[in-house]
Amino acid sequence: MNTELITIGEAMIVFIAENEGEFTDIESFSKGIAGAELNVCIGLSRLGNKVSYITRLGDDVFGRHIENIIHKEGIGADQITFDGDYSTGFYFKTKVKDGDPKVHYFRKNSAACQLSCTDIENADFTGAKVLHITGITAALSESSREAVYAAIEKARANNMLVTFDPNIRVQLWKSEAHMAEVLNDIASKCDIVLPGIKEGAMLTGKETKEEIADFYLNNGAKAVIIKDGAKGAYLKTLEEEKMVAGFKIEKVVDTVGAGDGFATGVLSGILDGLSYEEAVTRGNAIGARMVTSKEDNEFLPIKAELEDFMASHERY
Repeated sequence: MNTELITIGEAMIVFIAENEGEFTDIESFSKGIAGAELNVCIGLSRLGNKVSYITRLGDDVFGRHIENIIHKEGIGADQITFDGDYSTGFYFKTKVKDGDPKVHYFRKNSAACQLSCTDIENADFTGAKVLHITGITAALSESSREAVYAAIEKARANNMLVTFDPNIRVQLWKSEAHMAEVLNDIASKCDIVLPGIKEGAMLTGKETKEEIADFYLNNGAKAVIIKDGAKGAYLKTLEEEKMVAGFKIEKVVDTVGAGDGFATGVLSGILDGLSYEEAVTRGNAIGARMVTSKEDNEFLPIKAELEDFMASHERY
């Protein structure tokens, strides 16, 4: 199989408000595609890495549009299934001056919610190096959660590195306690865990970066990389511990997708054989670049753009 990284998740259409204000006051929206794992695939493909995406799309205009973009971005699409009974999910995103935009999802019982172990059984993991998963896929449905566990087991059988971004979506879980139980169990089966600092606190009950990292290291992770906003990210393994400085930007436009950009940078660094510190530095750079755009994946850079950003921006 000609791929370096495999991921599984839900791809959606996103409609982004053209003007600031409440949803009911907005009259025009631009159209894009979104989904945490798909954003990572787009980012890695633009950086020259070979990636493959497992998902289910509705056999509808949204699904076919996403398929076209996936092909255009050079992402492996052999493991995409079209479902004639369920629709492709979508959501609306508002525009704000400061902070996070409001997001209104329409994804219940979407095609991606029908992901199951069958999708993993039919997927070819041969020769791939990394499986990347997020907590979103595990939250979609019981069958998609089972697919996540099956994917981890198959990755282990193929001697792959497994990376995990909790990417919390509280509204998809029946309770925060259940969410923490499942996501921490998944994390215990992964090599690298990539929580945000607030996510880590919510999932572990710990207050500091050091305590959160130790929780996951003690549960089996080889490395924990904790996103800490503009300041950068905290890295801890059994051998090293350090804060990796973030990059300064003039203005934050939209934070949605920044975490996916960060994951893209870290994963590309790992695939390119960089040290953890170098990979996290790359993640910080892409994450900083992403918050300067209202789009979920438009500002994911090609390698030349990434190198230019890193060379031209100061760090904290």
